Amino acid sequence: MAAERVPGAGAAGRVVRRPPGRKAQILAAAAEQFHRRGYHLVSMADVAAEVGITAPALYRHFRSKPELLLRAVDTDLQALRTAVRAGAGSPADLCAALAPAAVDHRALGTLWHRDARLLAPAQRAALRRELRTDVRAMARTLARSRPELSAEQAEFLCWSLLSGYGSLSYHTFAPPRRWFETLLRRIGGELLAVAPRAGDRTGPPAPPAVQPAAPAAGESRREELLLAAVRLFHERGFDNVSTDRIGAAVGIAGPSVYKHFATKAELLAAALVRSRERLWHEVEGAIADSTGPAGALDAGLRSYLDFARRHSHYLGAMLSETERLDPADRRAAVDFRRDFLRVWVGLLQQVRPDYDTAEARIRVHAMFAVVNDGVRHRPGGSGTAAAGLLEPAARAVLGLPAASPSGTGKELVDG
Repeated sequence: MAAERVPGAGAAGRVVRRPPGRKAQILAAAAEQFHRRGYHLVSMADVAAEVGITAPALYRHFRSKPELLLRAVDTDLQALRTAVRAGAGSPADLCAALAPAAVDHRALGTLWHRDARLLAPAQRAALRRELRTDVRAMARTLARSRPELSAEQAEFLCWSLLSGYGSLSYHTFAPPRRWFETLLRRIGGELLAVAPRAGDRTGPPAPPAVQPAAPAAGESRREELLLAAVRLFHERGFDNVSTDRIGAAVGIAGPSVYKHFATKAELLAAALVRSRERLWHEVEGAIADSTGPAGALDAGLRSYLDFARRHSHYLGAMLSETERLDPADRRAAVDFRRDFLRVWVGLLQQVRPDYDTAEARIRVHAMFAVVNDGVRHRPGGSGTAAAGLLEPAARAVLGLPAASPSGTGKELVDG
């Protein structure tokens, strides 16, 4: 057991013994802090205070905050790898092993999709290679039970499983652990049992999206900046995107951006407002034009899938950059998330009255994650595997049967 000096205990300092597992404590505290507040808003002193040590003592374990982020992400991925190996016997074993790991490492979803973008490219590439190796191992386990799946389809479902379990990052509630793990195993089993839609690239036709009116000539540059900014913020992160880069994306000099937005933060806020408006306009419109809860849920899901395919950057930026907003804008974004979630939870409970609010919320969060990741990050997300599996996977995590061939939604509920 190593020792460290405690300041303020005399000229020489008082030597104390560090408790075992200090590094593990630091990494757990860092992961939680990064998850809740975002990497850029957390200092080494914040992490040290959470553990109950001084900042100099923390630096004896980790030389920098980037190193701490790298190790925190890698630690959670190692836990995932351990679970994958433990569940190698069957898909049921895989879900049984991954469910408790997902509960114990709830920060991994936000760490991976939001904060790990800030790692050095070589570091992130190495982590991604390791994760892909784990997914291939999961896919081999699934393929032994489902030989009818292609390798790409099996991998797609396994990526979807990780996305659904990773959605726990966005939960703020903690139901009883045994109940939680049982539900996750059930959702995972339903997801890994999904059958692809034969010969169908996009599933039932989505309701036609209502396109926003073309901007007036004086507004077109502002609209171009909003579109470029939301794409760049999603891909690179707010702090890694300069106004010069945003201006170059639309063919103007960086300082000219300030003719339209006073600050980069204002541009981010406006871009996320526009993203929320378009999402709500399309999805709420599809729900409102439908008949009955089952029809509304079916239409809403198809509309969300269509929006996600066309505007993946909007969804990505809404998820990853909200913490970079000023407090008032952040509250508005969080309020939108809650209201949007409430609509889906209410619809799902009407269609599936056997779900309590906790289960409905968990399933809706999982559906959003499966769709959002499916169109943004996943290998094959725009290929044949996603073509036949994305919509069925989204329905599976909601606990809904596959859509009818006609796509009317009338067969969604038994009885």
